Amino acid sequence: MKTVQRVSPVGVPLLAFVLLIATWHRTLPLAIVIIVAVVLIGAVLAAVHHAEVVAHRVGEPFGSIVLAVAVTVIEVGLIITLMISGGHGTETLARDTAFAAVMITCNGIVGLSLLLGSVRHGLPRFNPEGTGAAVAVVATLVTITLVLPRFTTGASGGRFTGSQLAFVAIAAVAIYAVFITTQTRRHRDFFLPVNATGKPISDDEHATPPSTRTTVISGILLAVSLLSVVGLGHAVSPSIEAGVAAVGIPSSFVGVVIAFIVLLPEGISASRAALRDRMQTSLNLAYGSAIASIGLTIPAIAVASIWLDGELVLGLGPVQIVLLVLTMLVGTLTVIPGRATRLTGFVHIIILAAFVFLAISP
Repeated sequence: MKTVQRVSPVGVPLLAFVLLIATWHRTLPLAIVIIVAVVLIGAVLAAVHHAEVVAHRVGEPFGSIVLAVAVTVIEVGLIITLMISGGHGTETLARDTAFAAVMITCNGIVGLSLLLGSVRHGLPRFNPEGTGAAVAVVATLVTITLVLPRFTTGASGGRFTGSQLAFVAIAAVAIYAVFITTQTRRHRDFFLPVNATGKPISDDEHATPPSTRTTVISGILLAVSLLSVVGLGHAVSPSIEAGVAAVGIPSSFVGVVIAFIVLLPEGISASRAALRDRMQTSLNLAYGSAIASIGLTIPAIAVASIWLDGELVLGLGPVQIVLLVLTMLVGTLTVIPGRATRLTGFVHIIILAAFVFLAISP
């Protein structure tokens, strides 16, 4: 990771916060919506930049966890604000966003990282033990939270009963906690970048960590950025929903848009790591974000559903389940050799393209 000499950007989080105050609970004309959308994307990028500063200070694999949690906070905030606003399709918004996040991370970010790394460095290596464990956790979390409600009989229409939802939420948090413990303590070496012989190395061995002052300032700006992203997302949500409806795209595509927005910086960070021959860091970011998106988002939405109006539909449809099975199968075969190739990267990208196309034209 590049040496951080100063806290930057500072202006974007502050601008986003001022704009949030100026637009709170107001009907916005199209020109202002465009400005808010641009600042929103800038605030997302700024949030992950400052998360990277904090992550750089704590090192790998803790850094990837900081980034994943920051992105998840943005995701949960946007989902809840959109669900509060109501409208058609909000009952499936959590499902659509969480599943889109899994597809984008496990296919888009993983595929792009594998492709960039293999083009730049030939056959970049990663640790199949740590990465394989992450894939197994993703598969388990997605199955118990998003696949099972389609087959349970306690409630119809892809919904859990109250007790089932409580169990799944607790189980998801427990799995996430055990994974984090494994990643940071018991088997930390499995998640460190490796050299050509497969030996773990420090991801920051040639970089100077930021100072305590820089880290604290970035932490504050990270909090400001996250708050601004959630608030501005609420401001532009009516326009996003109206735009999707105007072009005849299913309302579920709103979840895909949210996932792409919040995961854009994660994709940039993973791509940079792949180009620096830190493939393990790229995979930590990708699968870590997928795990956080399910292990933290679904329990948070489950708790929020206690006071939110309307139903919470989590069960995936048949096409989504097929794409999930394909993603997990290809992901497993990708991890086994412990080496990245252009072919596997391209295959993952094609799966993501199929997901996006079918989300637009089911």
